[in-house]
Amino acid sequence: MTTNATANATADTAADTTANTAAPRAGSAPDAALAEQTVYRKLLWRLMPMLMLLYIVAFIDRSNVGFAKLSFLHDLGLSESVFGIGAGIFYAGYMLFEVPSNLLLARIGARRTFLRIMLLWAVCSAGLAAMTGQNSYYVWRFLLGASEAGLFPGILFYLTYWVPISRRARFTALFMASIPIAGVIGSPVSGLIMHTMHDVLGLQSWRWLFLIEGLPPLVLMFFVARMLHDTPASAPWLRADELAIIERDLRADRESTRHTEHKSFAAALRSPRFYLLTGMGVALLAGTANVFFWLPTIIRRTGVTDLWTLGMLSALPYVAGFVCQYLMARHSDAHKERRWHAAVAGVAAAIGWAALPLVGGSAALSVAALTVTAAGTFAAMGPFWAMPSLYLSRQAAAGGIALISTLAGLGSLVSPGIVGWLNETTHSMAAGQYYLAALMLIGAITVVAVGPHDASSQRR
Repeated sequence: MTTNATANATADTAADTTANTAAPRAGSAPDAALAEQTVYRKLLWRLMPMLMLLYIVAFIDRSNVGFAKLSFLHDLGLSESVFGIGAGIFYAGYMLFEVPSNLLLARIGARRTFLRIMLLWAVCSAGLAAMTGQNSYYVWRFLLGASEAGLFPGILFYLTYWVPISRRARFTALFMASIPIAGVIGSPVSGLIMHTMHDVLGLQSWRWLFLIEGLPPLVLMFFVARMLHDTPASAPWLRADELAIIERDLRADRESTRHTEHKSFAAALRSPRFYLLTGMGVALLAGTANVFFWLPTIIRRTGVTDLWTLGMLSALPYVAGFVCQYLMARHSDAHKERRWHAAVAGVAAAIGWAALPLVGGSAALSVAALTVTAAGTFAAMGPFWAMPSLYLSRQAAAGGIALISTLAGLGSLVSPGIVGWLNETTHSMAAGQYYLAALMLIGAITVVAVGPHDASSQRR
């Protein structure tokens, strides 16, 4: 009798649990849609501030060399070509360790992976303050890239554990908004440090720049350790019905990609589409890197010499980039279309780069052209980085996203050196700007050539 009662109670409990789990599907369609919208809004506010802050700090630390160069080239007797090579060497270290880091993340989780990355990049970012010449500049830039490797694709892959494909472009765009926000914050702050810290305690202002901006990741480590959770199932702030909605949607994604052509990482490597995606990745990463590395120099060559003013002017293109990036991602999500959104934005960036040599020494027109360049570059990111998961199954996503990012890093590795060499050889920035315009145009062509994704992804 007791056994039967226990069995009945267990059955009743199981039935209740099943009913509760299925609750998101019950009721009217508007109620279900509202429940889903509420869940993903909650995810957005819980996940994105931390992930965005993490990448904002990382991007400031990798790109502040563009402001530091305004002084250290003279202090250390380095050339524009040396600066460009060193700026790009960051991506050599990044590329070497990016895929292994992402594969390790899939095994040990995001929290431990990000904590390791943060500690190492803080040390190497501050280490740039100790450079004494060309070789030490190259070494510290390489080590900074190696330590930061895996952060960008790691965050993109981390989002696949939480957000279904149909909603991922907006999350991706918000994450990518970290890059222009880094410019909005980092440009004035870097300009202020360079303007006020010269000869404090006997150190040049550019050394203070690296030391001060190397501290935030150490502080952020405590928040990541406490607040970041590897999967929805391990997040205490999700209710059972909210977790059920997320797991249902992610399960639907897995079912719909079960029969896609790129079921494995090896299969993805045999597809021309994979490398066409990489073409746009090269253009975007190279374009983004060169905006950060050369924007202060471009503005300074128009006659702006005050570093604080230069920092404020440098922030304007990033403000426009942030707004356009989010609006383009919303439009891309609303129309369930990625390729043409990325391509049109890429063409706009190409027009901006090509216009720069034509505006002469006008600070206002140069900032306007740079604004078009930044707006197009950043607007393409949300739609583009939502694309790999449409063509790659979950099995291929970890290595695939990382490898696209790694191969795309080739553009960031060589382009600053090419631009620096062109600047030094021609005694003008025009040739380098035309080179970057051509790169963005080629990227737009390759992303269109990828072709539409499969029908099930389109319906999602």
